[in-house]
Amino acid sequence: MFPGSRRSFPTALNRFGWAASLIVGCLVGGSPVAGATGDWPAWRGPSATGGVDGDAAYPERWSVDSVAWKTELPGKGTSTPVVAGGRIYLTSPSAGQDAFLAYDLQGHKLWETPLGALSDPRHRSLAYFAAVDLGGRVLWKHQLTERFGPEKLYWDSGASPLIAGDSIVISRLHDGESWVAAFDRRNGELRWKIARKSAAPAENNNGYATPLLVDQSGRPAVLVWGADHVTTHALDDGRVLWTAGGFNPSGTANWPAIATPVRAGDTVLLPVGRDDRPGQANLYGLRLGGSGDVSSSHKVWERHDLGVFVTAPALFDGRAYLLRHRGEVACVDPATGKTHWTAAFPKASAPYYASPLVAGGVLYAAREDGVVFAARVGREFRLLSENPMGERIIASPVPAAGRLILRGDQHLFCIAGPSR
Repeated sequence: MFPGSRRSFPTALNRFGWAASLIVGCLVGGSPVAGATGDWPAWRGPSATGGVDGDAAYPERWSVDSVAWKTELPGKGTSTPVVAGGRIYLTSPSAGQDAFLAYDLQGHKLWETPLGALSDPRHRSLAYFAAVDLGGRVLWKHQLTERFGPEKLYWDSGASPLIAGDSIVISRLHDGESWVAAFDRRNGELRWKIARKSAAPAENNNGYATPLLVDQSGRPAVLVWGADHVTTHALDDGRVLWTAGGFNPSGTANWPAIATPVRAGDTVLLPVGRDDRPGQANLYGLRLGGSGDVSSSHKVWERHDLGVFVTAPALFDGRAYLLRHRGEVACVDPATGKTHWTAAFPKASAPYYASPLVAGGVLYAAREDGVVFAARVGREFRLLSENPMGERIIASPVPAAGRLILRGDQHLFCIAGPSR
């Protein structure tokens, strides 16, 4: 989305019943924002790792009464905001519409753009895929259900679009015609669409993981996880470069791909199964590259005693962090799969659906009941604080140049970091 000199933002409106992922990618100067100070232009950040380094000092403790600011949102939503160019962008229901909103970093709403009628909040929801300019004007829009038919998911859409070069890639894995497609980000025209067939057990063909940009012999490619296998597609035309399967040899059903993989060098950490059920969570280290079926040759390591359900792993300073469904935390070497240490946040009945953030060595974990934990991580785990926000939180925490942005059911919060 860069027609003429106008900068713009693509968005797909998703209301996934467990953990709606980021729905906005930021484009500036014709390419994705990747290095601007304080920017967080995609759901898992500019490097798609859920981690951010730098000189900023991030908050270690706070209370709901001591936040820098909070602003009421027009409706209950769960999508993760993004931060770019001194603005916060998010989606939300508003006055019976699905809407796209912009705020400044002081919490003032700059504009609100309705995109279409609000659908039922659970199951078979509509999804709008659109681009707006920085003033909130719609440049192009697709209603995916009208164009491609209903999406047959157990829950609602949850995969974020991936901006890569001049393309926006989305995956649609469901109990129907599944595919991966790329659209021209300047005008929204379909560039390619590749069928992604599946013989997976019940619900396993439902995919909520976000596509991952990877490298294939020096050229960009897109890794898609879901339906018990991985496919990697050339960015230019969508052709399948390599595949990997065998992640569910027993054919266990009801293992939807929810947690998005994370890349660490030439290895992708791939969560399989679900750790809300005993003995059904696995974790694989999969080597990138190759051609054809690499199921036997590219599994570097595998763990059948560790995994996640919804939350995506975070990578920071050469370590991978897994936030498990009930608050356990595992620090893993991404090259070998070996555990450095394990720890746990205080027990509660509420689970974790928001993916963790590691900013400046502090891991933030938002529990569904609205309690946000901060812990110093690295060689060890040290709990810093337990911060109740007073409302449910499903969206992932977002860093903004030393500040922390939290999106709850009712409010957008900003927590300031310590002054230096």
